[in-house]
Amino acid sequence: MAKTITVLVGTRKGAFFLRSNDSRKTWQLSEPTYLGHIVYHLVADPRDPKHLVMCTKAGHLGPTVYYSEDGGQSWSESSTPPQFPKQQGAEEAKAAEAGESKPNEKNGKKARVVESVFWLSPGHASDPGTWYVGTNPPGIFVSKDHGKTWQPMTGFNEHPMYSKWTEMGETPGGQLLHSINIDPRDKNHIYCGISVGGVFESTDGGADWKPLNKGCAADFMPDEDADFGHDPHCLVMHPKNPDRIYQQNHCGIYRMDRPSNEWIRIGKNMPKEIGDIGFPIVVDPNNADKAWVFPMDGSDVWPRTSPGGKPAVYVTSNAGESWERQDKGLPPEKAYFTVKRQAMCGDAEQPFGLYFGTSQGEVWASADEGENWSCIVRYLPEIFSLSIVASD
Repeated sequence: MAKTITVLVGTRKGAFFLRSNDSRKTWQLSEPTYLGHIVYHLVADPRDPKHLVMCTKAGHLGPTVYYSEDGGQSWSESSTPPQFPKQQGAEEAKAAEAGESKPNEKNGKKARVVESVFWLSPGHASDPGTWYVGTNPPGIFVSKDHGKTWQPMTGFNEHPMYSKWTEMGETPGGQLLHSINIDPRDKNHIYCGISVGGVFESTDGGADWKPLNKGCAADFMPDEDADFGHDPHCLVMHPKNPDRIYQQNHCGIYRMDRPSNEWIRIGKNMPKEIGDIGFPIVVDPNNADKAWVFPMDGSDVWPRTSPGGKPAVYVTSNAGESWERQDKGLPPEKAYFTVKRQAMCGDAEQPFGLYFGTSQGEVWASADEGENWSCIVRYLPEIFSLSIVASD
């Protein structure tokens, strides 16, 4: 029986679905879902693909989470979306409603209000219905009921070091908690990344956390060897070899092989004229040595466009020892787009399929591991995320 391959597309102006059979040669675009909403992330549950969860933000309604129990045909809003505990006192409550942060006179902490629900990760295979989200300001929230209700992960959100870990403040897109990775061997082993915060690890289900940034450059900080304050863009754990972790960082591309606690800058092996700055990174699910990145121009004022206006994917087949350019089918020049951290993904087909969405509203696909590319849809709003679901 032929499969249906669906690309779930989150954009600045709503969600879309691109569908094909397992040949992946022709694609059909759905009508928009929640047109006008920012959709930061849209993900199907790998444990039960009819369940979808979506992080959104509407200008006049604020951030929230929607969930579907029928593959996206209908949607409901979470009855208890991710939110930090309310502050004590009228002044703090008023500041929170205005989106401001003021000191809480009782405990000296700043009022925190969720400005965006940014990242989604399904829980461990042994925890059906469990999901994690990352927010701006940095926070982790957990749902045990497929996204209907959310509770704060107190061990992270109220950690004694939280204010120090996040004191560097926002990037242009906010101070985002992202890249929540659950070790498939141990549901209590969790990684996450914070924009201008760093990579953090928990081995007790989120009750306690520690920084994991040794070896990462930090060109923007006075102390380049600081334990935290780094700026990871995307963190990926290999699904079949969870001791292999890749990171695309503000300061390069890195690999870590546990039990080592030190990152190795494999981006130094990228062509010098291209550099190793970008946002997404994708791994081959069957080969821990193979990974793809989409570089961008990170020079001077950070144009955040394809280097030289010549977009290309770069692939390594030897864990970063060398990189190969893959641009067949992509525009040869004058294409000044980039790809956000959630906007590149792969499927589970053979050969391995790759997909990326651009800041100009295009989705590009390759059904042969990046050797050849074609544009499968144009003219969408700016693309924030792509993910894949296959169904019979």
